[in-house]
This record gives sequence, C-alpha cells and structure tokens, in this order.
Amino acid sequence: MTTTTLAVLVPLLPFLGAVAGLLLGRTAPGFVRPLAVLPPLAAAVLAAFVAVRQSAGHGPGAPLDAATRLTPTGSVPIDLALHIDGFAALVAILVGAVATCVQIYSTSYLRDDPRYPSYAALVSLFTSAMLLVVYSGDLMVLLVGWEIMGICSYFLVGHYWETPEARAASLKAFLVTKLGDVPFLLGLFALAVDTGTFRITGVLDAVANDGLDHPTLIALLLIAGVAGKSAQFPLHTWLPDAMAGPTPVSALIHAATMVAAGVYFVARLLPVFAASAAALGVLAVLAAITMVGSALAALAQDDIKRVLAYSTIGQLGYMTGALAVGDRGAAVFHLISHGAFKALLFLGAGVIIHAAGTNSLAAMSRMGGLAKRVPDAYWTMTIALLALAAIPPFAGFFSKEAVLVAAEHTAFGDSDIAPAAAGWTVLVAGLLTALLTAAYATRLWLLAFRGRGVEAADHGGQPLAMNTVLWVLAVPSLAFGLTVGVIAPWLDTESLAPTVTTSVLGTGVALVGGLVTYGAWSHTTALAARTPMGAVAAHPDAEPALSEAEAIASHAPVYGNIASAPDPADPGRLLLGRLHGHAAAGFHLDALYRVMFQRPVQAAATLVRFLDREVVDTYVRGAGTGTRWLGIAVRGAQTGNVQTYLGALLAGTVVLAIAAVLVAAGA
Repeated sequence: MTTTTLAVLVPLLPFLGAVAGLLLGRTAPGFVRPLAVLPPLAAAVLAAFVAVRQSAGHGPGAPLDAATRLTPTGSVPIDLALHIDGFAALVAILVGAVATCVQIYSTSYLRDDPRYPSYAALVSLFTSAMLLVVYSGDLMVLLVGWEIMGICSYFLVGHYWETPEARAASLKAFLVTKLGDVPFLLGLFALAVDTGTFRITGVLDAVANDGLDHPTLIALLLIAGVAGKSAQFPLHTWLPDAMAGPTPVSALIHAATMVAAGVYFVARLLPVFAASAAALGVLAVLAAITMVGSALAALAQDDIKRVLAYSTIGQLGYMTGALAVGDRGAAVFHLISHGAFKALLFLGAGVIIHAAGTNSLAAMSRMGGLAKRVPDAYWTMTIALLALAAIPPFAGFFSKEAVLVAAEHTAFGDSDIAPAAAGWTVLVAGLLTALLTAAYATRLWLLAFRGRGVEAADHGGQPLAMNTVLWVLAVPSLAFGLTVGVIAPWLDTESLAPTVTTSVLGTGVALVGGLVTYGAWSHTTALAARTPMGAVAAHPDAEPALSEAEAIASHAPVYGNIASAPDPADPGRLLLGRLHGHAAAGFHLDALYRVMFQRPVQAAATLVRFLDREVVDTYVRGAGTGTRWLGIAVRGAQTGNVQTYLGALLAGTVVLAIAAVLVAAGA
C-alpha cells in the first residue's frame, strides 16, 4: 500500500467510524464502543507509518505531495491534495493518539449515558476533521475540516444540554469562533486572488517569489480567524465557558483539536505572515496579552477545569509567540508537548471531580485524603503539572525553552524574520507567564491534593480504562522533551535545545512562582478550618459524567459565580490582592462585549421587530382592511334582482350621457 493511500485512510477511518456509530447506535449498541475506539487507534497507527515512510522516502523535513482535481471552478481550482511534511506527520500522530485516549477514557466516563453513541460519533468526526486540516494540501479542503470542528464543538460542549451552562457555552463557542471565521474566509479568498491558487505549495511558492500584493491585509484577516479558533485575545472568552461540556471533550479540544488548529494553520503558512512585519508585530502583542492575562485569570479561578482552560489559552499564547518571532519549529514542538500533558491534566481532573463530588478547589481544599483516594490521578497529574510549570526534565521545560530561545534570538537581532520589538515582547511576556504558570499550577496541586478537613468520601476505585489512559499520557509528559535532539529535523529547524540563559531565567522564575504560592498557601490554609465551604453534589455510586454535570450545575447556586468562590483561604486571593476579582471575571471582557456588541445588536433587533410589526405590518393590514371594507360596501348592491341591475345600468348610462353632453358643450 502506498504512502499516499495510507495518508488518505488516516482521516477517513475516524469519519467512517463516526458514520457507522451513528447508524448502529440504536440498532446494535454493542458495536458502539469498538467503533468509537478502533478507528482513531488505527488512524494513529497509520499516521505513525506515514511519518516513518515520509521520513525514509523524503527526509524528515521534506514534504510529501499528492493531488487530484476536485472540481473545476472556472478561476481558482480546488484540489483534493495532501501536503505532509515532518511537523504535519508528528501532529497527526498526536491527534490520533489523544483521540484514542479520549475515546477509551469515555467508555468508562460516560458508561451509562444514553447519548453516548452520538457523543462517540461526534468525537470521531471531530478527530477526522482535525486530521483533514493537518494533512490537507488545499486551503478550501482545509476549510472544510476547520468548519466541521466548529459544529462538532457546538454539539459536544452542549452535551449536557439540560443545564443552562452547557447550552449557553455551546452557543457562545459557536458564535465567537464564527465571528473569527468571517474575516478568515475573506483572507483565504484574498490570498487565492493574489497567488492564483488554493494549493499550499502554490501559495508558498508565490510568497517566495514576492507574489503577494496585500500581505498585511491578508495576514491580519487570517489572524482574526486564528484568534477565534485558537482562543487568543480578544476572541478567547468562549474557551473557559466551554468547560461546561464533558471532561473528555475538554481534553480533546484543548490538547489535539480545535484550538491547536489555529496555531497549526499559522505554522503551515508562516511565510505568508512573515511577509508582513506589521502582522508579526500584531501577533506578538496578541500573544503577550493572551499569555499574561490568561495566567492571571487562571490564578483566580475556583473551578479546576477553568484553571486548566485559562492555562491552555496561555500555552497557546506561547505557541503564537513563537510564530510571531518566526520559529514554527518551536511553536509545533510546544504544541505537541502541550498536547500530551494538557490531555493528561483534563482527564485527571475528571477523575478528581468524580472522587471529590465537586469541581470546586475551595471545597477540595477542605477534604482530607483526596490524594489517597485517587493515587493514579495524583501521581500522573503531579507529573503533568510539573511539565506545565516547565520544571526540568519534564516535557514542558524543553518545549517552553524552545519558545523563549526563539524570542531571545529575535530580540538580540540573531533572526531577520521578525522585528526585534516582537522578540522582546514575547520574551518578557513569556518569562512573566512562566512565573504565573508555576504559581497557578502549584495552587491547583495544593488545593486539590493537600486539603485539610473531613476525609473525602469513598466513591470506590476509578475504572481501569480511565487510570490506564492517565499513565499512557504520563509517559510523553515526562519524557517527550528528551527527544529534543532527534525531533528538530522533523520540525524544519536546526536546533530546539535550550540555552543556559533562558534555562536559568525560565526555571528560576518558575521556582519563585511555586515557592511564593506555597508560602501564601501556608499562610492562608489555617483559615480553611474556620470557613466551611462546599458544593459537593455527586452521589457515591454515580458515573463520572453525572458527577461532573451535577458539580457544574451546583457551583453557581452555592458560590454565586461559576468561576470563583469567596474563599479567604485561597492563596490566589492573597497573591492577586485587589486584582483577584477582576482576574476571576476574566477582566470583564464578557461584560465589555455585552455593552459593545450584544446590547446594540439586541436593541437593533428590537427596533427592526417594532418596525416590522407596527409599521410594515400596519400597511399590510391596512391594505387588507381597505379591501374588506370596499367589499362590504359593494356587497350591498349585489341583490340578485335583474331588474335592479338593469335600472342601475340605465341610470349609469344616463349619467354618462349627461356628462358627455356637458363636456362637449364646455369644449
């Protein structure tokens, strides 16, 4: 079987699994779980074969291209094309592996969910769409996968549609990402007009030959779409609310699909963005604001999943920062590394929520022995949090250092791709975010696993499938960074190794952040015993998904807020001071958008409705009423008496004759 055929099967198998799962979900439910797990597993294995063959036949960095004309358009053709280079091959393996882990985990997490067949099919379709984005060599075909992911996220985030939080979150995710997709589509069309093709190879060749007439406009339009899909400022607000969906969905969205798609797209077309220094500057500023703002917000969240959601936004900021300084190798290296440990963090959080019966860190901090209840989640999440905090030798250290090294080289003029100002912006923001990341990672670990109070309720052992997945993901979270010397050629770069300067600075600020947070926790933890708090709503024998749904629904009624809790024992409250309330509310961006966009749109809709009902409809009703009255008036003359009709005809004739005589006499 040729490499091209294998590559076609990679996105095709999950798609066929999704279709089969939907068709057999009711008639043959015993096939649903195998159809959920086996296609993404096969896709991951085939993606690995494609990577090996691509490397053996073309070299790790050389692309594999194949295409066939999809449809004639009369102007710019659309091709069903593959474009697989080293980092596409690696990202496809990541997508397949994480999707397989999510599907295996979900077989236990949603074991009694009546909507599991449709859920599993949508996860497979989601996976297929992301793999289509990764392998596609044509921008229009890539757009198909891009939009399928959007609709899949809408249904999956709204899986618990009985809860108002899930309904609102799914709608918000869909609308915000579509808001970015409009300029994104315009940017793709503008790019095709300038280059004369939708083929990625043709676009890159045109850029290399100075074939772009409007590089800044095109790049800015595309950045708007990327900001929506990858949850970058100012279109990031949908991602924390999307935590209302099932935890496995959160893992899939955050680790390997949806938000990774935007970063991957920029990496794929980096020369287009590099053709405009202004666009790279804008990307650097957006990355810096995203990194720092999301890290501050994560330090103030009470919902364990919202902490991880803001963490994802910040880590995506690192990736876009690397792209802003022109180093796609560092960006994709961090994307793959982050995919492993972030999937582990979310799936581990699902285990903790089930064991604790709550998603509230304030409630967990008042439970003793939670770590003993879930030893697998405890140890694997500790590994993942150390990777997130970029502590050596965990994976996050090497990938984050690659970003900082790239920013350092640009800042000191060693790279001519991006302006030095972009390098300094990313470097300073990256170091500050490293400090804050270690702080909120330490806070999460202390509140979740070092609680003091009544022993956590024993909900029994966690399912083997869930615990196995945690340990599988712990391996790359711990060891993937050690491949730094091998993986560089795959990512089309000479070296991803950390330097002494950035290593000392990055690790130093991370240790400071962790130690300061530990000191704050030691100071505030005594208050926990004097201030009981809790939103524990799960039943001891409930399935994990039900525990999570009840935890989400109970948080706001207990604490008055879905994001934070009025907990004096929270070290984040002490560290942030007066900034805590603003950070917990996401710096009020949602409120700002309500004032700037939602209310004007609603007011305009109200005005249009008034004009339609009271003005337009008045004329329509008036026309009907006038006709009806005329009919009533005429109806009185319709007696059915022929003599009356003849008399009226004669009278009319006489009147007309007299009128004619008078007119003639006057003339």
